[in-house]
Amino acid sequence: MAPSLWRTLALAPWWQASVLTSAKSFVDNPLLGSAWLNERGLHAWRVRATQALAARRRARLAALVSPQDRADFERDGFVVRHEALPREVFARLREAVLNRPMPAREMVQGDTITRRMAVDAGLRAASPELAQFVDGPLWQGLTRYVAGYDAPPWAYIQTILSHTRPGEPDPQTNLHADTFHPSMKAWLFLTDVAVDEGPFCYVPGSHRLTPERLAWEQRKSVAAARLQDRYSARGSFRIDAAELPALNLPAPRLLAVPANTLVVADTYGFHARGPSVRPSTRVELWGYDRRNPFLPGSTDLPLQWLGLMDERPRLYWEQLDRLERLGWGRNPWRSAGTCRPADRR
Repeated sequence: MAPSLWRTLALAPWWQASVLTSAKSFVDNPLLGSAWLNERGLHAWRVRATQALAARRRARLAALVSPQDRADFERDGFVVRHEALPREVFARLREAVLNRPMPAREMVQGDTITRRMAVDAGLRAASPELAQFVDGPLWQGLTRYVAGYDAPPWAYIQTILSHTRPGEPDPQTNLHADTFHPSMKAWLFLTDVAVDEGPFCYVPGSHRLTPERLAWEQRKSVAAARLQDRYSARGSFRIDAAELPALNLPAPRLLAVPANTLVVADTYGFHARGPSVRPSTRVELWGYDRRNPFLPGSTDLPLQWLGLMDERPRLYWEQLDRLERLGWGRNPWRSAGTCRPADRR
């Protein structure tokens, strides 16, 4: 029997089980990437099912957020809170975070570096204001509600360093959906974000599954495994702004905001990093939650029992390092040593 056939037979159960997970790559799973299956509605079914499940979970978490925040989210797909912290509290938080050297990981995409530092026990101790905020009702309520899971998000200090090197443009400046199902990202900006220095960009209302959006998803899924755009082929569909009117969607909105602004968004909606016309440095407290959308609840209980919730980023990076040493792919998050968040080098 040919090796490729053995591999197909061995992996077939895994590919089948992955249909009911967050797996999204059309090129790594021949079932998800099957034009025949997607013509008959496989991808569209996954999209519809996960939207319905997320709506039910959010309904159970509605009490965590204010009626105004719920209304803003339902309308736009994101919530903006200016002056998220009292000014003097934010000033102390910002000072402690920006001046603290920490172990960092960096990923390069095009000409842009994304740097992340874990919000761990050491950083919490150095900034009680940060610890209080990430444990507080505003951060926990909005991130849990938008994510649709009653569990704390992953938290990092994230820095976006634009125009750091010659190369292709930053691919994150292209409008896209992160995946096929609702998911959450959050930013408490620690620095001012100018309109021409890489602000968060979102197409209001694009988190909703309308008939037009579902038809677009169906068309994209049929050809996805053959797309030359590797991000779309791996399940993060890109969209051109010229396509938005056909989906009854407005133009993207650039969220140029002052420091101490909190933004929480459903990244099933079309979003991007706005263009930066000059080298710029954006620093933020960044939250993230993307789970198996078919599961009814959180899978974090073992980590909570062991007191390892703040260790998730470190454990994740170490696992990627371990897999790389075994020859199972390359960890894109390379160690950058110890530095301060805004260091530009």
